[in-house]
Amino acid sequence: MLKAAYEALPHTEDGALLVRRFSADGFRAPYHFHPELELTFIVNGRGKRYVGHSMEDYDRGDLVLLGANLPHCWKTTPAESNAEAGALVIQFAADFAGADFFSKATAAPVRELLQKSSGGIRFGGRARSVVAVRMKRLAGENSPFRQLIGLLDILDILAGSGEYTLLNPGERPTEQSPADRKRIGAVMAYLVENFRQPVSLGQAAAIAGMTPSAFCKYFKRATRRTFVETVTAYRLNYAAQQLAGTDKPVSAICYESGFGDVSHFNRMFRQRWQCSPLHYRKAFGGEETP
Repeated sequence: MLKAAYEALPHTEDGALLVRRFSADGFRAPYHFHPELELTFIVNGRGKRYVGHSMEDYDRGDLVLLGANLPHCWKTTPAESNAEAGALVIQFAADFAGADFFSKATAAPVRELLQKSSGGIRFGGRARSVVAVRMKRLAGENSPFRQLIGLLDILDILAGSGEYTLLNPGERPTEQSPADRKRIGAVMAYLVENFRQPVSLGQAAAIAGMTPSAFCKYFKRATRRTFVETVTAYRLNYAAQQLAGTDKPVSAICYESGFGDVSHFNRMFRQRWQCSPLHYRKAFGGEETP
């Protein structure tokens, strides 16, 4: 059984800012969360990124800002598991610059950026390239004060960028106690690892320490989605990526994504994207492989 996916980060001298380098081992972390915000830049490697209810492919150069207590993980693909992967990560408390710093009018753009990060933000364009250089420089900086100034500079650049994508648009984080976050985090870790296989409601309920009936009510209250809706969302997102990025037959993608029936898969896919799997593939320039 998966353990609760809460990560307690090592503290710096003042507990406000942590700059870390991760090798391939860091990409094997389970779906987890922590109260610190996080800015992650993928130096090398590719696979799938899970943030909240979002699932996307990631590659070298991926730059993502995560809000506090937002569950996430990066998973390398099997073909890349032996390749040299690496990431630069800045983890920082919401008040890293002082309790009232971001309440000032001059800090409004960065304050708004941090508020938008509650559901995760992926950045592209020139800002991504500039921030990558700044993060590499910051990773070699030993002065805590210069690290703080460097992070403010990076956040200012990101706040001025218009080239970004909200990973969980329209979703506001629910207010949860630390115990609830640990419980839901453990269940979501189970789903991330197993959604392509038969998923057991009983197993998920056992991880949460509840009866299936009580768990279903609890999960809907905590996530604003039913357990079945969440599993289906992961499977449909995975199927869409396979349709756009491979030439596998639709039937093979259906079963590989965790669906047991092609007709049901087609119906759910059409409800989600208002088109059939074949038309979705055609929209991305792929062959219409039935």
